[in-house]
Amino acid sequence: MKISQKGLYALQAMMTLARRHDQGAIKIREIAAESDLPEKFLELILLELKNARIVDSVRGARGGYQLRRDPAEIPLSDIIRLVDGPLAPLGDAEQLRSLIAKDAEHRALYEVFLEVRDAAAKILENTTIADIVGGGKGKKGKSGAVAAKKRSSGG
Repeated sequence: MKISQKGLYALQAMMTLARRHDQGAIKIREIAAESDLPEKFLELILLELKNARIVDSVRGARGGYQLRRDPAEIPLSDIIRLVDGPLAPLGDAEQLRSLIAKDAEHRALYEVFLEVRDAAAKILENTTIADIVGGGKGKKGKSGAVAAKKRSSGG
């Protein structure tokens, strides 16, 4: 799995919208300035998120973009899959399972790739936008990987 610059920008914009979730629609110009993102590129990203029904647009003088759902209901995996495609490091999970079944000589390699995909998917599916902006409702607030790293480093 590789997250593109576009994917990173989408996540950063979603974080900005989550921080200001209770303020209604936010203008693209404000999102771009607050997230330090190029405004023209952000327009394309927000349109893609709107078409996927993750954000809504509001027209008019008080218009802009807002999250369609509560930030605690939007897993990071939804945004990454939308913008960057499958979470697997090679193809997608089904393709990896097919290679495991068909290619005995390289099965162990494909099994490792599938394990990497499954671990990444588990973290990204269980971490919401609210978690990464610190507003998770009843969630751990940090992904399991971050918490595990802190425990292992003694921090």
